[in-house]
Amino acid sequence: MDTAPPDRSPTLDDVAERAGVSRSVASRAINNVGNVSAPKRAAVQRAVRELGYIPNPSARALATNRIGAVVLAVATDQPGIFADAFFAQVIYGISVALEPTDFTLTLVLAGRPEGRAKLQQIVRSRRADGIMLMNLHGDDPLTKLAEQATVPVVYGGRPLRGEPRWYVDTDNRGGARLATEHLVEAGHRRIATITGPLSLEVAEARYRGFRDAMAVAELPAGRVEHADFSEAGGAAAMTRLLQAYPDLDAVFAASDNMAAGALRVLRAHGRAVPGDVGVVGFDDLQTAQHTDPQLTTVHQPVPALGAEMTRMLLSVLDGARPTPLILPTRLVVRGSTRTTDRR
Repeated sequence: MDTAPPDRSPTLDDVAERAGVSRSVASRAINNVGNVSAPKRAAVQRAVRELGYIPNPSARALATNRIGAVVLAVATDQPGIFADAFFAQVIYGISVALEPTDFTLTLVLAGRPEGRAKLQQIVRSRRADGIMLMNLHGDDPLTKLAEQATVPVVYGGRPLRGEPRWYVDTDNRGGARLATEHLVEAGHRRIATITGPLSLEVAEARYRGFRDAMAVAELPAGRVEHADFSEAGGAAAMTRLLQAYPDLDAVFAASDNMAAGALRVLRAHGRAVPGDVGVVGFDDLQTAQHTDPQLTTVHQPVPALGAEMTRMLLSVLDGARPTPLILPTRLVVRGSTRTTDRR
């Protein structure tokens, strides 16, 4: 079998010669642009494999008018994000969706001015084909940057204000309603909630879902403390709830991490779960299966959130105009709640 000379890497001309096509046809077939017949495309692909040809990124960018990179920008500057199971699963979903493509992923922590400046530089210098944004707070400067971007922007979760053109979100309000309804159906009447930061739409939506279910059950919804989606924040909020409402008999925490912190505090105060207090979380991360007792929680398809964001962005780059997508949630009942009404 003929190969390129051993002292150099195979070139596009080598591929074209091996495939028996012109250089331009070989380029179009490799970069998947323009019209190339199926037999010629197959011949080029075979030549690429036989020669071990690796396309030049700069040449490919010129041929396709693409850089071959997308950005995930997260509105945080906290290093703890790399240990957060939620974001780890989102990034996993993005990576899986990018595997069959030639795109690479760049992660930018854009919670500080330096991070935002870096993202702005990437956009202005056209070093990425598109952006995915996550964790935007109500007045986040990234919103303005996204509005001015000359590349497509897909949001992971809706921002608190405005309605972006493209986003993928989870049914946070419906999931929180399911969680609270489960507590009501189990006979709980003095139900509290621990919210996330209400400057985030995800936290606000879960708080609305809690209030919806409490209103339908004609129960007071005033037992509320706010936290930051972390286990430590959940523990601190649970401590405040017990001080303010020592008679509470259930808690809906708007994340599994916060629910794990709440369980720890309840145990320290001698409250049996679920005998004295029922607890429900949100996310269905691995944390939920490692608490004692295992956590009843609202499952959201976290890897799918990352994957669908990516697919939406790639479809926009291919000329499609997708509609926003809301992913479903469901309740997973485990040991932290009762399953029957004990009124």
